[in-house]
Amino acid sequence: MDIKEITLEALDTEQFIAEQVKEIASAVGDGVAVNALSGGVDSSVVTMFGHKALGDRLKTYFIDSGLMREGEPEHIVSLFKGLGVPTELVDAQKTFFAELKGRIDPEDKREAITRSFYKEVFGELVKEIGAKYLLQGTNYTDIEETVAGVKRQHNILEQLGIDPERMFGYKIIEPLIQLRKSGIRKVAQAVGLPEEIYSRPPFPGPALAARVIGEVTPERIAIVRKATQIVEEELATSKAFQYLAILHEDKVTGVRAGKRDFGLQIEVRCWESKDAKVGSPTRLGYDVLHTLAQRITTEVPGVVSVTYNITPKPPSTIEAV
Repeated sequence: MDIKEITLEALDTEQFIAEQVKEIASAVGDGVAVNALSGGVDSSVVTMFGHKALGDRLKTYFIDSGLMREGEPEHIVSLFKGLGVPTELVDAQKTFFAELKGRIDPEDKREAITRSFYKEVFGELVKEIGAKYLLQGTNYTDIEETVAGVKRQHNILEQLGIDPERMFGYKIIEPLIQLRKSGIRKVAQAVGLPEEIYSRPPFPGPALAARVIGEVTPERIAIVRKATQIVEEELATSKAFQYLAILHEDKVTGVRAGKRDFGLQIEVRCWESKDAKVGSPTRLGYDVLHTLAQRITTEVPGVVSVTYNITPKPPSTIEAV
């Protein structure tokens, strides 16, 4: 890769913020830019950069793909309005689920999400408002894993030889491309974002679709969404780097009320990491694991089995898909 990483130790947050705000203002000029806000720390930092650089010439959208956590779209829109950043909620659930229908291969699903996001949703938005630029929070690890062939991150385009201006009609600005997650968190705090944003666990670009093995449907997303809510509630005080729930494809045999219950399996992952490049499973206590299993099998319809991943990265990865 020809992108030079800025390590956490070398990062001067105030200088970095000033440089990126200046570069965004210079690139967009007197024009208009659109911004893809998801509520994760990466996109949140980029949103603040864009707002500082462009003011009301930045059009910020939260795309409700139907793949987000419980209550996430409304909460994030409200939070950023409170920070002085007007944010429009766009309901694109039908578009995303239509593209994902029948797809089970992980790379095929990622490609479907990329197409839905960049061409069908933002392609139309930029036409409506005449924007020539899209701001997004691609980070150094996203590019590293994609270029290395570990997994295709949905937000990687130019590094794979894809020209977004030719394909979608706009250029992409990526202010965080030199930073890993630890550096971005530091910048997020410096740029004035609340702790609930800069300290929250990472969340994948494909959202909960990255946590469904097999076909992604509204029904299966609802299951992993509820399991995710439980995992995040129970592990919020763990101080782990990331924690998540994964819905497996095959059903497994369980027992309820003395009868066979052929049901679903949820895998829980909890990680210790600094930059997502490598990671080790958190050594959760048995009582914590027991509570997770009890709550998920009781509160999530159809789930009869809960497992805990103890494989480090590598050879595992933090997300499953």
